Amino acid sequence: MSPTDSESTDTPWLSDAEQCAWRTYLDASKLITHQMEKDLQPFGLTNNDYEILVNLSESAEKRMRMSDLATVTLQSKSRLSHQITRMENAGLVRRENCESDRRGLYAVLTEEGGAVMHKVAPYHVASVRRHFIDLIKPEELIRMSTILKPVTEDLRGKRGKI
Repeated sequence: MSPTDSESTDTPWLSDAEQCAWRTYLDASKLITHQMEKDLQPFGLTNNDYEILVNLSESAEKRMRMSDLATVTLQSKSRLSHQITRMENAGLVRRENCESDRRGLYAVLTEEGGAVMHKVAPYHVASVRRHFIDLIKPEELIRMSTILKPVTEDLRGKRGKI
């Protein structure tokens, strides 16, 4: 949406407190994401790789339809397909045809992918603790979850419309 002249003059600009909260959130989000990526590099993984491995490892039969995996990882089907190809070449996942839908495909966690998850998960959890959890008081973590829940619910509801 491009702003019109009337919209720009009627814009409810952010207050100093709102601007501070928004920019602090953005900075923290970017810095945490960057740090998690950096901490996964020694294992040859990216944040996207790890997210896919987690989703597959937590799913029934260690597999998910590619379309569902694209939805939960917020990736386009095309981008996910390239990602899965790279992960297939590394032996972490494989594709399987969907019996009920000839056009459908599953991404499946391989034994090697499961072993990588088992190896990397403790380091990832330690990184999350060191760079996030341990820096915030337990009651603040609960508040943060409560505060961000309506944002995530609203945006997930709009996901199909984006």
